[in-house]
Amino acid sequence: MSDRVFTLLERHQRLDAALRTAQQRRWVDPIEIVRLKKLKLGIKDRLARLSRRGLRVSHT
Repeated sequence: MSDRVFTLLERHQRLDAALRTAQQRRWVDPIEIVRLKKLKLGIKDRLARLSRRGLRVSHT
């Protein structure tokens, strides 16, 4: 696993924890929830692109 993938996975886990915490608060901030979800999705998309790129390189 590359350093970049590892770093992205760590960030994704931290955002997931922050999202769970934000959702469990007494006063949920819907804007914060949306922001965290968008950040998580962006990281997931980057990981998917890196994965596809890695698969293409390994087959050539």
